[in-house]
Amino acid sequence: MKKSILFLLFLSTLQIFSQDFTINDIKTVELKNGIRLNHIIINQPDITYQYGDGSTYDLKPKMGFLGLNYNIPLNDWLYTGAGFHAASIGDQGGLFTLGVNLGVNLPIYKNLYFDANVHFGGGGGFRSLVNGGAILYPNAGLQYKTKYASFGVQYGIVDFFDGIQGGENVSFFVEIPTTIRAGSYKNAHETYNIVASDDPFWGKSAVKSVQQVKFDFFFPIGDTRNDGLGNFNNTTPINQTLYIIGFEYQRYVNTNTFLYAHLDTMYSGLRAGFMDMFFGIGRNFIETKYVNFFAKMGLGVAGGRIFPENGLTMYPSAGFDVRMSEHFGISAHGGYHRSIGGTFEAITSGISLKYYGLSGGTKDPKTGEVLKTIKTQGVQIGVQNQTYFDVAILDRPDRDLEQIALKINYDISERVYVSGEASFAYLGSAGGYAHGIFGLGIKSNKFVKDKLSLFAEAATGVAGGGGVDSGIGVLIRPSVGINYHITDNFNLNTSLGQMWSPYGNVNSTNLNVGFTYSLSVLNAKK
Repeated sequence: MKKSILFLLFLSTLQIFSQDFTINDIKTVELKNGIRLNHIIINQPDITYQYGDGSTYDLKPKMGFLGLNYNIPLNDWLYTGAGFHAASIGDQGGLFTLGVNLGVNLPIYKNLYFDANVHFGGGGGFRSLVNGGAILYPNAGLQYKTKYASFGVQYGIVDFFDGIQGGENVSFFVEIPTTIRAGSYKNAHETYNIVASDDPFWGKSAVKSVQQVKFDFFFPIGDTRNDGLGNFNNTTPINQTLYIIGFEYQRYVNTNTFLYAHLDTMYSGLRAGFMDMFFGIGRNFIETKYVNFFAKMGLGVAGGRIFPENGLTMYPSAGFDVRMSEHFGISAHGGYHRSIGGTFEAITSGISLKYYGLSGGTKDPKTGEVLKTIKTQGVQIGVQNQTYFDVAILDRPDRDLEQIALKINYDISERVYVSGEASFAYLGSAGGYAHGIFGLGIKSNKFVKDKLSLFAEAATGVAGGGGVDSGIGVLIRPSVGINYHITDNFNLNTSLGQMWSPYGNVNSTNLNVGFTYSLSVLNAKK
């Protein structure tokens, strides 16, 4: 009798472990977001810089400010998001900011809406103009919506309130709607069989996307010059190779055409501080199972540690990919990086590590074939306030810095994840300082009624600007922290770390406090 009972228990255990999940077991959500491109013109302070050699430099009277924002609705009329802004016209090339948005969007008549938001962040360029780097940008105006895009005009006030740069403005924007189909974070790290379903959510094609880490080399040509270490009348040609690291995201709009955005920063070749940000369009011209040839055209902004110029930059490029597996590949590319209306230009080459994904649907976007399984990958998107204590500054005493950070974690497994983070200073008289880092982390099981969990990370990357003594910009930051889980998808977190620049004099303890929204990306597999 005992043997029979044990045998039945054994069979039931096998049944539990062999249980199949289907797509009907995933709690899904459809997020209708918007990518907003805006352009602002503001007046500059009337300032003449005087140097020790008797020479002077006058600021140009106006600056253009180009913004790239990603907004997420919280309900029918309230939205939040995050965005970058960077100088495009004038002589402030290299001015970059990162911030968060909170806004309202209310219908007026048919397709006409009232739109208003407040953007808060940190960043900067000329430190004498932005001081700590904190930026506040309230704005309000009208938006006209169509199915494929919307257009708007707004009145706003750009205020670097710890400095003297900013002013009233009228700006224009274009917003492109985009949809993310995802699952609850509770459903992460599982494989679900694709079966017939009456839910229209699953009747759509998956979207192809590519994420890549880029390592580029810039070979300056022409009249490319540095910033004269702050004396703009004492510049010298840049002849050395510049070393760049960056991240790029591509989203396909059809089988061989994609839109992309990327952000780069320099880690060797000049004193740390050069960055660029591009968005553009690309196309695959020859595509086989293992090799793909492509061309891209990007338009964006760049600058920092080079001769003062407007910032607006073009970047055509071409290259090829070699697919190593279903999800991973390597790429080689070359291009031409050119300031529009400025002097910086360079021939470029580089390599990339690519990750390919099909997400948000059950059909192959190229063949229409119904795919076999959905693998859910956990993703966490967070915003943090970061405090760095006693940071080494080149020309002033050490001081504390307050920074705003945007952080994304991608789960490798239930316990291990990789992270990417961008962080910009907003208080501490180091406006223009920023860092970008990648890391590897581990996290614990939940405990205390599933409300708490622990994590530890080791991260490295590049930093520069604001007079921070980070040398060529390489930094290392280990940290440990704790999450408080309010729901399956939302948590508050705090962590303590140590930031160290091996080629500079920064060795700073830091405290991070923030919140994180978690979801499951629905990766389809053939």
